[in-house]
Amino acid sequence: MFKGRHFDRSVILLCVRWYLAYNLSLRDLEEMMAERGMSVDHSTVHRWVVHFSPRLLECFNRRKRAVTGKWHMDETYIKVRGQWMYLYRAIDSVGDTVEFFFSKNRDLAAAKRFLRNALERHGRPDRIVIDGSQTNHEAIISCDAEHRLRDRTRCSLKPIRIRKSKYLNNRIEQDHRRVKRRIRSMLGFKSKASAEVILSGIEMVHMMRKRQARFAYNPCPSIAEQFAIIAA
Repeated sequence: MFKGRHFDRSVILLCVRWYLAYNLSLRDLEEMMAERGMSVDHSTVHRWVVHFSPRLLECFNRRKRAVTGKWHMDETYIKVRGQWMYLYRAIDSVGDTVEFFFSKNRDLAAAKRFLRNALERHGRPDRIVIDGSQTNHEAIISCDAEHRLRDRTRCSLKPIRIRKSKYLNNRIEQDHRRVKRRIRSMLGFKSKASAEVILSGIEMVHMMRKRQARFAYNPCPSIAEQFAIIAA
């Protein structure tokens, strides 16, 4: 993963982790590295974040533990170059992140794509809680029907139960805030592609804080230790 890089693996991981986990700007990290005797341009740090975040997330997902059968689904707003885009997210009954998907549009196609990804990775839940969104309701019904048609176990699968409740979905509204708190301190995303990659890294750190990955020899590793393990 780090072969051919000018800087040492530990320096790259440190910059990527600090940027994704804490309210630091790219220029803050440039200054902090300079204080440690390393000349690292802020644009280099940005390239590291964009390049390594998806790879680290892929390694993290291999260790991710199973989620429960009750999901809370919702979407939140993210601004990119002055335009509102949408981050679809789902968490389970204990607060673990199930899946996330960044979309330019808030429509049936985006909701269905998000749900297909979640069902493919985690299987069918027993129940999904949503707010009053009719679009999300239709997406769940459609994706559930597709998933049951593709099922080869030949057993009768019960439809996913859908619960519409604004108040029961406060759990995921609170979870949105923890992700958006990191985004708020940034100067703003310049493109959908970079926003999608950086958001995936922020979501990964959020999952690390929830201890969503299995590590055989250390049941409660720090974020720094988790970065070192998945990058090994």
